[in-house]
Amino acid sequence: MEASQAKTSTAPGVLRRELGLTGAVATGLGSILGAGVFVSLGVAAGVAGPWVLLAIVLAGGLAVCNALSSAQLAATHPVSGGTYEYGYAYLGPTCGFGAGWMFLLAKSASAATAALGCAFYLLRGFLGVESGWATPLALGLCAAATGVVLCGVRRSGWVNLAIVGLTLLSLVAFSTAGLWWVAQHGSAGLAGVQGVGSEASEHWRGAGVAPGLFEATALMFVAYTGYGRIATLGEEVRDPRRTIPRAIVITLAVSGGLYLLVGWAAIASVGAARLAAGVEDGGALLQSISAGYGWPGLPWLVGAGAVAATLGVLLNLILGLSRVVLAMGRRRDLPGGLSKLDGRGEPRGAVVLVGVLVAGLAAMGSIQTAWSLSAFAVLLYYAVTNLAALRLPPDQRLYSPWFARAGLAGCLFLAFWVPLGVWLAGLGALAVGLAWHAGRRALARRG
Repeated sequence: MEASQAKTSTAPGVLRRELGLTGAVATGLGSILGAGVFVSLGVAAGVAGPWVLLAIVLAGGLAVCNALSSAQLAATHPVSGGTYEYGYAYLGPTCGFGAGWMFLLAKSASAATAALGCAFYLLRGFLGVESGWATPLALGLCAAATGVVLCGVRRSGWVNLAIVGLTLLSLVAFSTAGLWWVAQHGSAGLAGVQGVGSEASEHWRGAGVAPGLFEATALMFVAYTGYGRIATLGEEVRDPRRTIPRAIVITLAVSGGLYLLVGWAAIASVGAARLAAGVEDGGALLQSISAGYGWPGLPWLVGAGAVAATLGVLLNLILGLSRVVLAMGRRRDLPGGLSKLDGRGEPRGAVVLVGVLVAGLAAMGSIQTAWSLSAFAVLLYYAVTNLAALRLPPDQRLYSPWFARAGLAGCLFLAFWVPLGVWLAGLGALAVGLAWHAGRRALARRG
């Protein structure tokens, strides 16, 4: 057995299995508990108002369906690359490539959102200066996170554990203080749910509740998808068939509970309109809200948690994206040089490419646009995940196929509730990618 394990960890071109259950859960939480809580909650509140609380629940339900599909696919096919590999294995090269291409687009946009969110919190929350420097600072953060990932999975994992610990502490403290404040002063911020609207509520009520609710659900769904980092690290997790499903379930349970607590406390105390306005002016949302609760030191703790969490998202997304680029390089869907590992077993070229791509998206400077683009692309990506899960042989299924069917329908339905221009741009990017893939395959056949 020892000889076999040694071979697995040292064979050329094979990533080392270094992560156990704790490391896998920390990876998932590090990806989830960041922009979703500290940034996108306000973006979603801007389109659905207080109904964003229901959107959190609906998005969590869809995430459970997708997580079960991801878990059984990762357990039976534990290789780096996630749905890119599953699509190839169960649906064919076109679907596999399409999934990988959408994943790169979706998560690069999410990473750019995290970098921008971290920059806003640093500038507005701690330095008290205008957010005009947010984009240059976000670019610097992208470069720093890329450097950490280049140091290796083990060192990145230790950094991630510290980030997750601080993030959890800050969110628990915020929720406790917020619920205490609501108990003392009432929950007027939830009045819109009972039909009592304000002038600001027209922003999300113009076309009726349902359109805003579905768009907010799509936006909040992205905030749950950090569990996908666990699946894309399939080659680096010990005992993947047992570890991956357990890590995904634990990650979703913890993050979903925190989302509801934080969302309820924030909206009940100050209302959804203030959350939406905070995103529009680049404010440090939860840090600003916590200042009104009257707990000494709480704004500093929440701000520190926000900075740590968004940095954790940026770090883990660059890590996970580099593994997808690695897998695509192995199949020559991207240049073959991206599949090479350095002396420490790290795909250095893939990591650098991802860092550059994320920085390019962050340079646009728009949190709302980046997050909406991520929502569309990631919903298409997980539609392929669920479709691949439906192709699993019965003896390899861990859960009922109805979970995959519900996940597939939910992803395809929600994808087209984001703004028209965003999903048209997403479809355009997909078309470009598929054209590249078809051309490459045609040249390969001629050669």
